[in-house]
Amino acid sequence: MRFLYLAAALPVFLFLAEAQQIVPGPITAQVATRLSVDPLGRDTPQSAVISFLEACRTQDYKRATSYLDLRALPAAQRAIQGPTLARQLEQLLDRNTEFDAGSLSRNSEGDTGGGREPVASFVDEGHMYQVDLERVQLRPNYPVWQFSSSSAGLIPQLYKLVGESTFERRLPELLVTWTLLETAIWRWLALILLAALLTALSSLLSRGLLGLVHPILRRASAYLHPEILEALAGPLRLLVVVAGFRAGMEFIGPSALLRLYLGRVLAFLFSIGVAWAAMRLVEVTTDRIRFVLAADHENISSSILPLVNKMSKIVIAVVTVTVILSNWGYNTTTVLAGVGVGGLAVALAAQKTLENLFGGVAVISDRPVLVGDTCRFGDRTGDVEDIGLRSTRIRTPDRTLVTVPNGQFSSMTLENLSRRDKIWFHPTLRLTRETSPAQIRQLLDSISGLLDSNPKVDAGGRSVRLAAVGAYSLDFDVSAYILTSDDDEFSRVQQELLLGILEAVEAIGTRLALPTQASINYSADAPSGTDCQPADLA
Repeated sequence: MRFLYLAAALPVFLFLAEAQQIVPGPITAQVATRLSVDPLGRDTPQSAVISFLEACRTQDYKRATSYLDLRALPAAQRAIQGPTLARQLEQLLDRNTEFDAGSLSRNSEGDTGGGREPVASFVDEGHMYQVDLERVQLRPNYPVWQFSSSSAGLIPQLYKLVGESTFERRLPELLVTWTLLETAIWRWLALILLAALLTALSSLLSRGLLGLVHPILRRASAYLHPEILEALAGPLRLLVVVAGFRAGMEFIGPSALLRLYLGRVLAFLFSIGVAWAAMRLVEVTTDRIRFVLAADHENISSSILPLVNKMSKIVIAVVTVTVILSNWGYNTTTVLAGVGVGGLAVALAAQKTLENLFGGVAVISDRPVLVGDTCRFGDRTGDVEDIGLRSTRIRTPDRTLVTVPNGQFSSMTLENLSRRDKIWFHPTLRLTRETSPAQIRQLLDSISGLLDSNPKVDAGGRSVRLAAVGAYSLDFDVSAYILTSDDDEFSRVQQELLLGILEAVEAIGTRLALPTQASINYSADAPSGTDCQPADLA
């Protein structure tokens, strides 16, 4: 879940900043990532409508009039009728449950390409009326988006369709007249009750849905395990609540501005639910693969799969953040470009961290060692316990835990001792120079017979030979492979062979050579010409 929290942190902060208007000015200053040419935010269809709703929310209907094309009205009537038309249009959009400001175009040219963009539709006695935006040239090279002149003319006629429903007439007046974000209190209470009810029933609904889907999926795939559906129970509860709340909003009918905020919250929760489900699927899948590989490929399952699990979650988190920002109206291209510039700065400041990250990927992909292997790195030896994204942990024979940065570990010469199929036994014997040729031949036969009689000694590649005649010794080279990869077993076999070789040396009547040193004492009283004799040989 750590990556899920990371994915959620940035969108939550951005949403709170938008909802609380941390930056002064119209709401488009927080929604759009581009620079607005028009100070009222009428550069795109979406920014124009959202800025209009924001002006209405603050009861600034005089400013809201700037979003209506009233050029068809005489100049004297614009100041009088403009605020009234703006207030009526606000109520029209609030009561139209199909209107969604977040779905409008964020392109300054619009999506239709004809200079007009549909906003909302109203039906009266089988006839459909369309409220749309039009790109208007207020002055040369200064185009803005406004509610079209024809739409402004329809506002009084359409406003007659809007009135209190029969249900609202039966409610206490305070629940209908008191508003928050242009939404009556009774609608707020209905939304809260809907959320509480869906939360209470989400577990039951998700379990029932899984029960219905499981037989179908079971017939479709014989490899589907119940634990996969169990892992999806939590994300499914969240998605059920989101879907149910979104459907309930159509009946409750909050204001257009509140619908915009709630829509973004639901889009955020939906993205989190999908990301949560994807991460759970990754966990279950890697667990199943680890279980299958545990018998024959335990090293791979304990080394590669954890890294794949972590990297998959990081990718899911990044995609989730991008989707959330896109749904909230942010220009993800600009955001990603800013992240790229910031990422370059971070990369320069965290070169070692990135070096260790790519070093870990190199160790995992190249697989010179795996978790559980015994390796020699540098001048040390130990058992690999974990290969992480930043470092590799190795348990030494002293039972200490050595942590090696992956950047350094991947550049070392690594000797994997666990990959040996057999271990080389190659001692060197040095016998005294007094050993006779007959004794040498007898010793060669004895050592060869000793190697032949041991079942742990490989039958091929054995050799026992007189390698050199040294200054003080006769050097014998013994070479053979012990059929084991276990160090403890090799030590036992090596001990038996060495003891047998010592017994063979003793049996032929010779001994191992030791380096000798001659010490000569010179007497000061010795007469001239007297030879000096060795006084001591060690």
